[in-house]
Amino acid sequence: MKKVIRTLGFIVAVSFSMNLAGQANENLSEEKKKELAQSGPDYVETAIGEIELPAPFTTESVSKESKIIPWPEGQMPEAPDGFKVTKFADDLEHPRWTYVAPNNDIFVVESNDAKKSANKITMFRDKDQDGVPDERYNFLKNLNQPFGMLVLGDYFYVANVDALLRFPYKAGQNTIEGEPEKVMDLPAGGYNHHWTRNIIAGRNNDKIYITVGSSSNVGEHGMEKEERRANIIEINPDGTGEKIYAAGLRNPVGIDWNPVTGELWAAVNERDKIGNNLVPDYVTSVKEDGWYGWPYSYFGDIKDPRWASNPHEEMVNKSIIPDVPVGAHTASLGLTFYTEQSFPEKYHNGAFVGQHGSWNRAEFAGYKVLFIPFDENGNPQQPEDFLTGFIADDDSSQVYGRPVGVTTLPDGSLLVNDDDGNVIWRVSAE
Repeated sequence: MKKVIRTLGFIVAVSFSMNLAGQANENLSEEKKKELAQSGPDYVETAIGEIELPAPFTTESVSKESKIIPWPEGQMPEAPDGFKVTKFADDLEHPRWTYVAPNNDIFVVESNDAKKSANKITMFRDKDQDGVPDERYNFLKNLNQPFGMLVLGDYFYVANVDALLRFPYKAGQNTIEGEPEKVMDLPAGGYNHHWTRNIIAGRNNDKIYITVGSSSNVGEHGMEKEERRANIIEINPDGTGEKIYAAGLRNPVGIDWNPVTGELWAAVNERDKIGNNLVPDYVTSVKEDGWYGWPYSYFGDIKDPRWASNPHEEMVNKSIIPDVPVGAHTASLGLTFYTEQSFPEKYHNGAFVGQHGSWNRAEFAGYKVLFIPFDENGNPQQPEDFLTGFIADDDSSQVYGRPVGVTTLPDGSLLVNDDDGNVIWRVSAE
């Protein structure tokens, strides 16, 4: 897939090296911001076509936090014609992520920022596979901001904010009481709540991939604090053989395997504080040993002006352009490829993306689930809205919920975690 920045007119070879040096300057003068705002847009050729990115500081960086209000009686999220939305589970404490085990048990992590995290996993069992859980169990507690879950071999893995743990596990057990084995430590702490550590098994179950977001917006506290961060780590299931699979990814969260090409794909949150429409979050194939630009550049070799005094040219020139831009500040977190059969054919092998929604944009962005169609060769097409209706009133900053995790059930329906709404929605084909 050939990708270039048209304004620069060349293609750079992709190789990887980590350069943890320097510190960004977020305190640019107003005069400098005005100068940058007048520099004109950049044009980038992505896998789904050319996009125009405004110059930095074309608009002011703002803060606009959402306020959760109850759904009106009888109202719920809206799916396209031919789909039905129902409530799968509620009475949860910030249900951030869902994982379906090989035996079809459904695990939900209830986790949040450190001071208000429930730190537990609830398990649901749908015995008759009718899309309504028949049993509910308190599966695991006393965790530390858990997120990713995985059953591999005779273990149940949990990715806490600061460590990957595993517990002895047999399919069908309703709870875990024993002490875990620490597989490896993970870096924790830092700016902007990048505490989510997702995990996924390799296609042959011989590796585990772990997402670790940055500890800062753009390296403003010094790059020495970013060691083993803003990347995807590859390990053996016992924690040995650690390597950085890909780097320069500010906050990768959702990861899944493209069912056609076999490539690893990720949903990534980009940086803040240079305008309403910069920098777009993205969903992209992840190349082994690939470098994706953070914090020195974005969408290829567009330099971040906050690194002007130390631009890291060699890193900028290696940066890979991500495949699919999905809007600035959308907080695109969830990602799953649809490999079931119950949805119409256009959805087969496409990707669903849970967009948690902006807090730093004049008008809300995100607060929905996107769908990215993929063609028969596994190439992405233009994204489209799939599950909407979460924004109640933009002017008053009111929303009904914030989608995060997206997970397919064995019956082909889609579960959508609404963490701030404390509910999990189920979308099924009628």
